[in-house]
Amino acid sequence: MVITMENTQDTFDPKPRKFIVWLFVVSSTIMFGGFTSYYLVFAASKGKGHGLVLPDAFIYSSLVIIASSITLMLASRALRNLNFSLQRSMLWITVILAVIFGVMQFNAWGSMVRSGATMVGNNAAISFIYVVSGMHLVHIIAGVGLIISALLGSYKNITPAKGKYRMEIASIFWHFIDILWIYLYVFLLLNR
Repeated sequence: MVITMENTQDTFDPKPRKFIVWLFVVSSTIMFGGFTSYYLVFAASKGKGHGLVLPDAFIYSSLVIIASSITLMLASRALRNLNFSLQRSMLWITVILAVIFGVMQFNAWGSMVRSGATMVGNNAAISFIYVVSGMHLVHIIAGVGLIISALLGSYKNITPAKGKYRMEIASIFWHFIDILWIYLYVFLLLNR
């Protein structure tokens, strides 16, 4: 009986866990689709958009998050080639770029507040910018957690299947939030 239990614990099937991540990606896509649909309906009923020139920090943060996706792809490639030191380096760089992205988002919000575009005001379309970029930042924090999990797995003596699983989950989620930010930024640019 004990031997059977130990053998059961040694098997690792990532498919159910990956399915959960994909469910989260789909539900987040629906949520952000709902946000942008609401914005379109709201803007159409009022006859105007947010009317802002978006802060430059948004474009720079877009470049940073694209760079972070590239470093994460390089980390995945390093894992496939069993180059663990390169994998760790690329994961660390990805985490640093994620933190830079977050700081740039706060800078963008500060720039908006200084220009008079506050979250609580007479234009709900401006509040929308804070809400969607804030919700995206929450997803960034979750993504950083997954990247750190992959990073810790590269330092620990875990099975290759678990190490590969952690990298795949981090990659799926991180590339999703990268694409999501590009979508949101372009949406905000087009709907001024």
